[in-house]
Parts: sequence; structure tokens; C-alpha cells
Amino acid sequence: MPGPELTAPLAESLDDPQRARDLAKMKRLATGLFVLAAVVFLGCVLLGEETGAWVGYVRATAEASMVGALADWFAVTALFRHPMRLPIPHTAIIPRKKDQIGASLGTFVQENFLTRAVVDERLAAVDVPGRLGAFLESPGRAERLAGDAGAALGALTDLLKDDELQPAVAALVDRKLRDTPAAPAVARGIELVVEGDRHQEVLSAGLTGLANFLSDNRLVFRARLGDASPAWVPDWVDDRVFDRVFDLLQGFLAEVGADSRHELRRSYDKRLRAYVHALRTDPATAARVERFKEELLDHPAVRTWSGSLWSTAKTAVVTAAADPDSELRTRVVRLIRHAARLLQTDPTIRELVQRQSQRAAGYAVERFAGDVADLVGTTVARWDTEETSRRIELQVGRDLQWIRVNGTVVGGLAGLVIYTVAQLLS
Repeated sequence: MPGPELTAPLAESLDDPQRARDLAKMKRLATGLFVLAAVVFLGCVLLGEETGAWVGYVRATAEASMVGALADWFAVTALFRHPMRLPIPHTAIIPRKKDQIGASLGTFVQENFLTRAVVDERLAAVDVPGRLGAFLESPGRAERLAGDAGAALGALTDLLKDDELQPAVAALVDRKLRDTPAAPAVARGIELVVEGDRHQEVLSAGLTGLANFLSDNRLVFRARLGDASPAWVPDWVDDRVFDRVFDLLQGFLAEVGADSRHELRRSYDKRLRAYVHALRTDPATAARVERFKEELLDHPAVRTWSGSLWSTAKTAVVTAAADPDSELRTRVVRLIRHAARLLQTDPTIRELVQRQSQRAAGYAVERFAGDVADLVGTTVARWDTEETSRRIELQVGRDLQWIRVNGTVVGGLAGLVIYTVAQLLS
């Protein structure tokens, strides 16, 4: 007869209370049918066959139902535990074979699911770039992803130690600057300025600034001339001399500034081009630039600046990444939206993403399929035997209880048919 464990509620399970309740309900149904068959059988025995021929048919049906119910109860229970707690051989199959079941399950998953052929077939039927593009294009997705990226960047920088990275960054910058020849870079910079006539604009700006400086400090220069002039020279003579020289200088500056083909400008252009040539060909000129670079890099202010590069750059990037209205966040949002459009419309990008996704998935299953199988096996092996039985029973036990129900019904019908045939033959 079914033991008390058949109807014990499993709602206390922490895994899935609803499944536990459904399993307990099905157990009560299957056990209830067995009890009903037993009651009918007992009633037929008490009535006796003299009550009528029908009693024999009902008794045979009830008797066969009980046999079917008991047989199927034993079969279902033997999967998960010893029936009636008796150590009957070849029962409690799942607890005894737990480790083998875990290893077999892992191997089954590896050989039938985690293969390149299965993954390629599945991905070939999936529009990977289209789905990815639709995901990125959904309203607010780009902003959320940009915010997540900013938060991730902030968390990453928090993990990095400034006292270790700051000297490393400073040393890297210093080494790169010292290893890079200065003369070619300076020559190329001046060459770009000359080719775009920017050097003439610089000269014009310098002349204008000098003229304004002289005008703003006219009285200062006049007083300086008065101090330097002999005491016997009258002030009106100093005034005449100063005004004449000052006006000539201002006029010269204005003349050079207004005439784009002035001789001074041509000389200035010629000297710059000659200096560029010397930087490229004259070792002495290049050496002077290198010495100046070394002196500049050794200056305390420059060393302080290089030492603060990491903290300055980190602060700027993290602040921009955390600000929803920053140019950095705006650019990231635009980039995500542009990528979403390309993934949905550009044939080249779509084909590339589809091919690379299949290649990456194939590599992943080939590389990690064994690890996944081992994970399944070792995870099941770590489970407690009773907990493993309960987990599996919660997953499939409800359907297995239908075996008991069907066994009760089919057994009763089989008993009725057998009894009927026996009566006909006798």
C-alpha cells in the first residue's frame, strides 16, 4: 500500500513552492484513486457473489486497479527513494546514480546542443544584426547604454590606484617625448604654418599688438627718453625727437601690416623656410632643438604637469561620462543610434556582423562546451542526494503521477476484460 510519503506536501521546498503544491495535489489524486479502488473491492467482498453476477465484475475491476496502482506507485517511487523505506535492490535509482546522471546530462548537453553545427544552424535562421539593431534603436536605449557605459567607466577608474598609475603615465609620456626627435616635428609644424600662410597672419597679429603696446605706453617711453637725455637739452627738443622717432616706428609697423608683399614679410618667409630646411638637414640646428627639448622636459613645471596628466585626464573623462548633457555622452548616444541604423540597413555591416556572430558562437561552443559539461556534472555531484531527488521530482514528478493514475484506470479495465473473458470461456 502506498506509504505516507506519497501524500506528504512538498510546499516547504525553497526551489519552487508552486511545483511542490502541484505535485502534492497529483499525489493525493493518485492515492485517492487507489483508496477508492480498495473501498470498492472491500465492499464487493462483503457483499459476496450471491448478491449478483455484477459483483464479480466490479470486484475484478477494483482488484486489478489496486494491483496497477501499487505496481506503478512502486515504479515511480523507486526512482526517487526506497519504497516504504525498505532497502529493496534497484530502488532509489536517482540518489544512487546521482553523479552518473549529472555526468551523463553534461555529456548529453555537450554532444547534442553545444556543437558548432547546431549553433550555426540556429544562428543562420536568426537575423542577428537586425535584432541587435532593433534592440539598440528602441526608445531611450541609447541613452541608457551611454549612462551604463559612463557608470562602468567610473567604477573601473575607482578600481585603479592613482598612486600607481600616475607615476607610470608620467614616465610613459616623458619617455615617449624624449625618444621622439624634436627637430622633424618642429620642422613639420613650421612647414604647415608656412604652407597655409599662417605665419603671415601671426606676423600681422604681432605687428598690431606691438603698435597697440607702443601707443598704450607712449608716456612711459617719453619719460624714459627724458631720463636718458642730458640735462642741458631742452624738453621741447626731446619732444620733437621722440615724436619723430615714435611716428616713424608706428608708420613702419602700419606699412608692414598693410602690405602683404612688403620686403620684411618676404625676408621673414625666406628665413622661416631656411630654418625648416636646416632643421631637416643640419645636425647642429637639430641638436640645439633637442637640447632645448631636454631642458624643457627637465623643468620642474613640466615635470609637475606630466605627473598630473593621469589625474587630470581621469577626472575630465569621468566627469564627462557622468554628465548626461556632456559632449562625450552626446557623442556616445549618436554613435549607438548610428550603429543601430547600420545594423538594420547596411548590407555590408549586416553580413559582417552575421558572419562574425556565427564564428564567435562556434568558437565559444568548441572552446567551452567541455567546461559547460563539467560544470553540469560537478554541480549535480555537489548536490545533496535527497535534495537532488527532490529537485528532479519537483520538475517531472507531477507528470509521473499520471502514470499512477493511468495504471489504476488501465489496470481496472484490464482486470475487467480478463474477468469477462474468463466468464465467457467458463
